[in-house]
Amino acid sequence: MKKIILLALSVMIFASANSFAGGIDTLKKNGYTLIVSGNDENFDKELTQKLINTFFIVYPKLSKEYNKNTDKVVTFFIDTAYHGVAATGDGKVVFSAEYMTKHKTDIDVVTHEVMHIVQGYGETNGPWWVTEGIADYARYKFGIANAAGNWTLPEYKATQKYDNSYRITARFLAWIEAKVKKGTVKKLDDVMRRHAYNDNTWKDITGYSVEDLWKKYSENPAI
Repeated sequence: MKKIILLALSVMIFASANSFAGGIDTLKKNGYTLIVSGNDENFDKELTQKLINTFFIVYPKLSKEYNKNTDKVVTFFIDTAYHGVAATGDGKVVFSAEYMTKHKTDIDVVTHEVMHIVQGYGETNGPWWVTEGIADYARYKFGIANAAGNWTLPEYKATQKYDNSYRITARFLAWIEAKVKKGTVKKLDDVMRRHAYNDNTWKDITGYSVEDLWKKYSENPAI
């Protein structure tokens, strides 16, 4: 895992110290703009800064790796009315103020959510479990504080299946990258963005069907 480098970055891209409840902070760095607002006047300012720092660390890397045409302007909104973890659409990430306050070290929620912006699949014909699996794989590969957030890929279990999504699918993708064909995730991401997913996609990319890949994975799942 990569070392946490938030403190150093906070000096470079320090946001306004004023509360953004009722106001908006607009930050720009290296061609990207992040607009931060929310409705929780008591939200931890240090945590806000960590979310900002994480964005400016990971988003350019995700763009370079997967989609150089991704949005250059992204919005973060800290919401007291949202009670999930986070949700993303139309270039905007809504964070649950409640969740983030209770899980202050889980800052790579940012990495997963902004990967959805980079994905930009729209009304893709591909399955949702691929979308979420790729987003968690991106968190696994590019996350800067996964260990601190107690976030890891799960060990393989016989009760799992490749379409369980999120971390289970992400670990499967990590195994494919390590054991079958490097670059599979990038190609799969491109297929999803082009709305070209079909029954032969996995075989076209790796030489194996997804069922055959899962069988091989289940027999030797070490990564």
